[in-house]
Amino acid sequence: MGSGALPPGHALPPLREAAAALGVNANTVAAAYRTLRERGVVETAGRRGTRVRARPASTPREAISVEAPPGGRDIAQGNPDVALLPALDQALAAAAARHAARPTLYGEAAVSPELVSLARAGFAADGVPGGPVAVTSGSLDATERVLAAHLRPGDAVAVEDPGWGSLLDLLPALGLRTVPVDVDDDGPVPDAVARALESGARALVVTARVQNPTGAAVGAERAAALRAVLAAHPATLLIEDDHGFAITDLPLHPLAGLTSRWVVVRSVAKGYGPDLRLAVLTGDSLTLDRVQGRQRLGPGWVSRLLQDAVAHLWRERAVDPVAVARAYGVRRTALLKELAARGVRAHGRSGMNVWVPVPEESAAVAALLRAGWAVAPGARFRVATPPAVRLTVSGLDLAELPALADAVTAAVRPSQPPRYG
Repeated sequence: MGSGALPPGHALPPLREAAAALGVNANTVAAAYRTLRERGVVETAGRRGTRVRARPASTPREAISVEAPPGGRDIAQGNPDVALLPALDQALAAAAARHAARPTLYGEAAVSPELVSLARAGFAADGVPGGPVAVTSGSLDATERVLAAHLRPGDAVAVEDPGWGSLLDLLPALGLRTVPVDVDDDGPVPDAVARALESGARALVVTARVQNPTGAAVGAERAAALRAVLAAHPATLLIEDDHGFAITDLPLHPLAGLTSRWVVVRSVAKGYGPDLRLAVLTGDSLTLDRVQGRQRLGPGWVSRLLQDAVAHLWRERAVDPVAVARAYGVRRTALLKELAARGVRAHGRSGMNVWVPVPEESAAVAALLRAGWAVAPGARFRVATPPAVRLTVSGLDLAELPALADAVTAAVRPSQPPRYG
């Protein structure tokens, strides 16, 4: 396989057949197949058996994408509405002025004291337990460092399905096993989480709100049920991703503190701009110490210029989460109503995305492309859940939504004419 003799999609022989051909015990072959799965080289496809992955574990799911046709609309990328992002000139100028007065040099604190203070205040206001604060280059960087601090290749991680495509890419790249957990509009389903943890998953990643791609958000009742599950598995490494904190008006119901190892991560990408590659995280002392210790042996620290710019934006309240949530909510809710009026089921409780189940993913994506809409294939976000497409509403005008709903309806039910409310 390493020589390339087995191409992507090639079926590996059944365990007993391979064992007989190699003259070894079937358990030896089973262990080898398991190692290949854990390293992301092969995948198990039900009755189709074990096959070489169509792409390496390090190939991002974003490669499963489509380009908008000439004159068409691209609602596939998941970008925020640039009109809702704050201007950065004053924040960057303030950071530059601080640098001019006192440049950051080797040996100084890795985290800006002001950013620490603001982050701690924000976490405390949302009921997150107290703990040290670290800064990483975005949510995925934080998640990778936390996983690496406690897990080893072959360990299992429970993740939302559908869920964040970059996380689904990261796990096999780290040699970790993915255990998919069902998601509904209230977040991870407690029974599915319990089964994953009982089956041996050592970590659980939960999106607190503005879940990508479904828009799910963990409410008070769901949080209570998940806390009960976690209380029965106190050794679980819990990662709560609150990347949407700046673009939602839904309250946070944290799960943190029930397990011995936990973190809560907040990225500024969605609310302040994707190019501000910065996230803050808090958690138990051992986890944060390991994260920062390993960080010192790599990049060292996240630029204090960026940290000071973000601190300025937070101090000046450059983003009003309620107003931004309302702006996204108007568009998202309007599209959901248009789809419902046409008999199309869709999800989008919070954030900027709408998740639409479809009978056949490739056909739906192709039909929407012909209609002038580039959407994100659900394969970018799925492990075992049925086909779907993701629509990002952030750049849309309300006047465009009926036409989009018509196109989605035709793509979902091509043999039936659109229904109008």
